[in-house]
Amino acid sequence: MSNIKDLTKKVREFRDARDWKQFHNPKDLAISLTLEAAEVLEHFQWKSPQEIEQYVISNSKDIAEELADVLYWVLLMANDLHIDVSQAFLDKLQKNEAKYPVEKSKGNHKKYTELAGE
Repeated sequence: MSNIKDLTKKVREFRDARDWKQFHNPKDLAISLTLEAAEVLEHFQWKSPQEIEQYVISNSKDIAEELADVLYWVLLMANDLHIDVSQAFLDKLQKNEAKYPVEKSKGNHKKYTELAGE
């Protein structure tokens, strides 16, 4: 299994071999990330839970490719903005653990701002 640094290096090498960095400003990277995330959503649009269950089985490779595209842009954007995305992820997870304590949020879909009174 590859780690984030290895994947980021591969993404950067892919981009740099094609001299595409000149096109990659933060705005356009964010747009590309959003567009790829929308392509993930497209797989599930207008499908019932039952249809989704079957669709995922028969289209998992296509969904995986879209998720890989999202990851590509996340890694490239983090690289170019000098963000340690592994550390950012861990920091955010810790923050979410504080916002969503197990005793208040387990089995509950409410937003953390609605959990305070429970």
